[in-house]
Amino acid sequence: MSAVEIVRFAVRGLAANKMRSALTTLGILIGVAAVILLVAVGEGSSQSIQRNIQQLGANTLTVSSSTGGGGGGFRMARPQQDSGPRTQARPLTVDDARALADRTAAPHVSSVSPVVSAASRAASYDGASHTVQQVVGTYPSYFEASNKPVAKGTYFFNDDVLAARKVVVIGQTVAENLFGTLDPVGRQITITGVPFTVVGVLKEAGASGGFQDADDVAIAPLPAVQQSLTGFGPLNQILVKAGSADDVAAAQAEITAVLDQRHGVGGAVAADYQILNQATLQETVSAATSTFTVLLAAVAAISLLVGGIGITNIMLVTVTERTREIGIRKAVGAPRGAILGQFLVEATLLSLIGGLLGVAVAMTGAQFTIAGITPVVVPSSVVLALGVSVAIGLFFGSYPANRAAKLRPIEALRFE
Repeated sequence: MSAVEIVRFAVRGLAANKMRSALTTLGILIGVAAVILLVAVGEGSSQSIQRNIQQLGANTLTVSSSTGGGGGGFRMARPQQDSGPRTQARPLTVDDARALADRTAAPHVSSVSPVVSAASRAASYDGASHTVQQVVGTYPSYFEASNKPVAKGTYFFNDDVLAARKVVVIGQTVAENLFGTLDPVGRQITITGVPFTVVGVLKEAGASGGFQDADDVAIAPLPAVQQSLTGFGPLNQILVKAGSADDVAAAQAEITAVLDQRHGVGGAVAADYQILNQATLQETVSAATSTFTVLLAAVAAISLLVGGIGITNIMLVTVTERTREIGIRKAVGAPRGAILGQFLVEATLLSLIGGLLGVAVAMTGAQFTIAGITPVVVPSSVVLALGVSVAIGLFFGSYPANRAAKLRPIEALRFE
């Protein structure tokens, strides 16, 4: 029996039970689509985070407290020479930032921006209200160091910081929710009941690759935020900009020397702060997102396994139902290979059709934003998912096919 005839018999067998075949195919479809889509979401998230990190610039360093006293900020530690206990850890302060800005002690440091932040603060304007995800208090140098250009209006200035003026630069999300089509510049909003005058609107940052909107932010002078929202406690972080990308290593060494002296680090006393440069952060984020993506794919692969078990179940039922047909075909001379090939082809066709439909569904789904993330389809995941679906058909279909091929004609003809 030729290969064409084997395929024709297999297609005829599948067509005889259209609903059963469709439901079996559906299991593979869901598995393949889930694998491709979840890997795409993980890749999209990774690329978005990497873009946001790169926007900070190659010469930007972030200093944060490792004691938890300073609140938010990154938690990637610089290599610590000492691991001894501290009797009293010191949080980051404005005085630390001033010390880092001293060009005598840190000649490779271009600018220093102390940062405090307050999450989820209610803002309102003329009857409209919005909960701002993050209110930041800092210095004017923060805008350049964090790559936050202004689309309308201007930044605030050092005079505004010295006078603790309640002026604010808002993100696009805040502007749209509070002002709609109005120009926000020069208008006064209230943040938790405190009036702030809008002096600028940030350029749209776009999706951040997570659940936080990068445009849902308000940035005001540090003293104004401390007086009104956070109190005069420790800083969340200090954003330091080196003179150039080549100066990052030297600037980091200078920051370490200054803070070690100020915080009493040395001997048995471990550092109570962390210095993070963009290269370190990118490496850490890449490793974390890769692990996350693998976990997502592994979870989705379970549905492929379930689909394979479904193929085994359906093919066993099919073999049982067609026992007499198998007996007749073997009685008239059909070789064992033809019977084995027919049922293997049926199982493989089920998984192949399901895999192709799953790829189509995944490619369509990747055109939409999922949980705030734009999926990025990874070609290798498509090839792998489709290949695995076909392999599942062969693997899980081999037992029922082998069982059918081993039936003795006399026993098959007697089967009721």
